[in-house]
Amino acid sequence: MSAAPAETSADGSPTPAAASPAFRVVSGAPSDVELAAVTAVLLATLQARANAAAAAPRPVRVTAWQRSQRGLRRPHVPGPGHWRGFSG
Repeated sequence: MSAAPAETSADGSPTPAAASPAFRVVSGAPSDVELAAVTAVLLATLQARANAAAAAPRPVRVTAWQRSQRGLRRPHVPGPGHWRGFSG
């Protein structure tokens, strides 16, 4: 059994008929309008997910060096009476 040659246009790019289908109907006989509606809904859902993923903030990577740094003591605050809280 041999495979049918792929259909190409004049510029050598594959025609839509030669491209593999994105999904297939397993049962029933939907009309072209129903298939177009399902395709539009699927594409809109995929686009909305892609937009949400692009807009989501990316987590900031914390390096091992940054993780190992800890606050050893509170920062020094200059001013009268603040020296009493010094715990050197």
